[in-house]
Amino acid sequence: MMNFQTYFQISILIASFIITVILALIIIPILKKIKVGQIERDDGPKSHLKKQGTPTMGGIIFMLGIEICTVISYIYYKKIGEINLANKLIPILCLTLGFGIVGFVDDFKKLVLKNTKGLKPSYKMLGLLLISITYVILILKFSNIGTGIIIPILKKEIILPIYLYIPFAIFVILATTNAVNLTDGVDGLSSSVCAIIIACLSFLSMGKVPEVSILGSIAIGAILGFLMFNLHPAKVMMGDTGSLFLGGLISCLALYLKLPLLLIIIALIPILETLSVIIQVAYYKKTGNRIFKMAPLHHHFELSGWNENKVVRVFSVVTLLACIIGLLVV
Repeated sequence: MMNFQTYFQISILIASFIITVILALIIIPILKKIKVGQIERDDGPKSHLKKQGTPTMGGIIFMLGIEICTVISYIYYKKIGEINLANKLIPILCLTLGFGIVGFVDDFKKLVLKNTKGLKPSYKMLGLLLISITYVILILKFSNIGTGIIIPILKKEIILPIYLYIPFAIFVILATTNAVNLTDGVDGLSSSVCAIIIACLSFLSMGKVPEVSILGSIAIGAILGFLMFNLHPAKVMMGDTGSLFLGGLISCLALYLKLPLLLIIIALIPILETLSVIIQVAYYKKTGNRIFKMAPLHHHFELSGWNENKVVRVFSVVTLLACIIGLLVV
């Protein structure tokens, strides 16, 4: 029989989906009106040139959906007397939103102010770094998480000295946000992959860390709502606003569950996307040649003859399999 917590999570997931779809129907025409359009690279896959002008910065759609539903959950749990649980929801959300705001500023400068360079890389990294430091300090100070990290496969928890845990946690956040950012380059790819990863983390938190399972359910509903408009051919792109937000959310949830090392398994696709860029750049600097037809990895497969839908299907299945393995080793 379904317990109360599970019933609420399913209800808030559905509510998040519906609210995000409604927000998309309102916001996409606004983005079109102010001409916040996608800018495609001339040296990219030729099939992407037709995306030129597609409304981007659409990450604000699911960000708002998640924020609204989290506030609804906060009010509801306050009302039924679960004050401690309610109070744990808002800090995680606010800090995660910080990553989205950094992406929003970057998108705003590029697309609205027509500054093609956007936010300076050093400023963007500084913003992400400051938010990461804030998050790590707050979870250490105001939660009972401690500096423990669970090692997958061994299924053992090790306690890191605080001087090692803080830089490690910051590295996890920065690496994850940038990896998800690189994964966003094909219609529906980053949304699909992130939804599966968040679903995995939410499942692991059920019955143990309710604030993570609630936020995870809300995020899944919102991402699925956004996917209704983001699948090929996309009516809207998430931009850095959405990709940095999702990367921040995934890393924050993983750290909250003491499972940052699990991301090596379940976030396999974002990791491979990142490695493809690193390998491509390093090899090109050394030899003047390229290993991949184009990096990140999804572009290599596109130039090898895969259409966008095939890339999304294959990468999503790989992520699903990786998450199943992840569930078995923790």
